[in-house]
Amino acid sequence: ETTTVGVSIQAPQLDIHTVAAGGGSRLFLRRGLFVVGPESAGAHPGPVCYRKGGHLAVTDANLVLGRVLPEYFPSIFGPNEDEPLDLVGTRNAFKELSGKEEAKGRSVEELAYGFLQVANEAMCRPIRNLTQMRGFDITVHKLAVFGGAGPQHACAMAKALGMSRVFVHRYGGILSAYGLSMADAVREEQEPAADIYEKVAGGGDGEDPSKENREERLRHLAERAIGALEKQGYSKDEVIVERYVNMRYQGTDNAIMIQEPDEKDPDALPYGDAFRAHYRREFGFELDGRDILVDDYRVRAVVLGSVLRPSPP
Repeated sequence: ETTTVGVSIQAPQLDIHTVAAGGGSRLFLRRGLFVVGPESAGAHPGPVCYRKGGHLAVTDANLVLGRVLPEYFPSIFGPNEDEPLDLVGTRNAFKELSGKEEAKGRSVEELAYGFLQVANEAMCRPIRNLTQMRGFDITVHKLAVFGGAGPQHACAMAKALGMSRVFVHRYGGILSAYGLSMADAVREEQEPAADIYEKVAGGGDGEDPSKENREERLRHLAERAIGALEKQGYSKDEVIVERYVNMRYQGTDNAIMIQEPDEKDPDALPYGDAFRAHYRREFGFELDGRDILVDDYRVRAVVLGSVLRPSPP
């Protein structure tokens, strides 16, 4: 659940912050200022160095500064896809830019470096929002880097953030492809509700008036989720189903997602007790005497991804 302009939006999502600054982000000089993105040169035509009549991009700046080495790339560029990266053409494009009045006499290298500084700061900003803006000391953390071009920016970003260590995995360049191939297949279903889980106020004795309706709706959502995965070619026997109830105290907006108790676990708490425990841990108190309401029902169906195992010697 996220809040955008004061509106709560409920949708299956991960808490990931992104920024429009990558190797394809285009470079501009506007009124003497360095501007990076959000427009992208894309993969086609791509940056100038791709030899397809593209636009100056962050990759071009890295190439001019020697951070991208053409000899380490295959000859797959140009209209016939048989040429190496175009360092000469990229330098000429920066020379043309440096000749404009907005460049204020800066050299090719100064322009390229200036654009990279702007790109790095654009990537540092969301990291600060995730850490310093939430009260975390960013200097005690390490910067984990992945992606083919991530290490080109990592040290400069770590210095700007005050971080002393950078982790670069040897296979960081294929992390996205690797993760996609190993990821779980997930289908989530959700339905809004306006049910009472525990009736306390007004003389109620803590009964659960929504039990039958809850079980029926969760069963229906599970069937829908499993059916969607079966259409993707998975077997029903592979699917693991997790059921959730989004609960809150009457008169509050702070709903908490509670997973269905495991019948095989003797220590598992019923929905109501688990909600009160979560609420007490998060807010430090309980609201005795108030009904517990159900805002929505959710089901998460998962087919576990494959796991790589070491090959036998």
